[in-house]
Amino acid sequence: MPEEIAAGIYRIPVPLVGNPLKELNAYLLKGEDGNLLIDTGFRQPACREALFAGLRELGIRRGETEVLLTHLHSDHSGLAPEAAGEQTIYISEVDRLSLDDRAYRDRYWNTMEQRFREEGFPRHLMANMNETNPARSMAPPAGGHYLGLADGQILEKGGCRIQCLLMPGHTPGQMCYWLPERGILFTGDHVLFDITPNITFWPILPDALGSYLESLKKIRVFEPELTLPGHRKSGDLKTRVDQLLCHHQRRLEEALNVVKAHPGRGAYELAGHMTWKIRASSWADFPVAQKWFAVGECMSHLDHLTALGQIRREAADGKAVYYAI
Repeated sequence: MPEEIAAGIYRIPVPLVGNPLKELNAYLLKGEDGNLLIDTGFRQPACREALFAGLRELGIRRGETEVLLTHLHSDHSGLAPEAAGEQTIYISEVDRLSLDDRAYRDRYWNTMEQRFREEGFPRHLMANMNETNPARSMAPPAGGHYLGLADGQILEKGGCRIQCLLMPGHTPGQMCYWLPERGILFTGDHVLFDITPNITFWPILPDALGSYLESLKKIRVFEPELTLPGHRKSGDLKTRVDQLLCHHQRRLEEALNVVKAHPGRGAYELAGHMTWKIRASSWADFPVAQKWFAVGECMSHLDHLTALGQIRREAADGKAVYYAI
């Protein structure tokens, strides 16, 4: 059921069946100049049914709203072409290519998989990644009218003046959207209040975690009256940013200690020695999709430790290993 959370702004809860995130917050901005839908949910039946039922209740059919995406992940972008129809889908120019350019998307996945193989991710687990990884299986299909956005760009949509804020880290082109006249900030997955955003390796971000930490400091200067995240509940922005900064400092210390205790290992093995809030009896029993996210998060911390000069990465014969300095 849609919920009006501010004048002309509605939250549509979209269930993410079988995913630990549980639910996506899609937001609809209704204005005299048209409608704007922020994020959509996976390209799967449960998301499709909930999203379009919510839009219908608000008097909007498919193709009667433009779409504004916070970032490329499929739980946010999967239904964008269906929702927008012939209308525009806005997303940061950085993330646009991953949705709008099939050749670019294929090159990205090839590069990503090569890095995971170097880090020791078993080939037999990667063999069915197209089916088990929602980033691939539930992503939007080719097609749709995408328009890239630049950092600082202003949109006048849905009855609101919206400032686009590029906050790389969670994805290379993650954007937050600031409504300065209303004191409302949409954070996507840059800042979540109940869970910690996944930060992974990205081919075009040599130090994704470093970028994310800098982006957290940038968003901290804003003083919104209402902060609207991509998942679950809202909260105080500055308090949560400080918590996230402390969290990653602890994780960096843990990753460094794991490298010291297990030198000469790749990220796949090292991730198995780190702590994770996953219901599994052992690293071997992790669901494959969650193991992919865990190894990616481990890699982002190893990359940042490498950038800080605290560890070194050695790669030879298609295998990467780490040592403390």
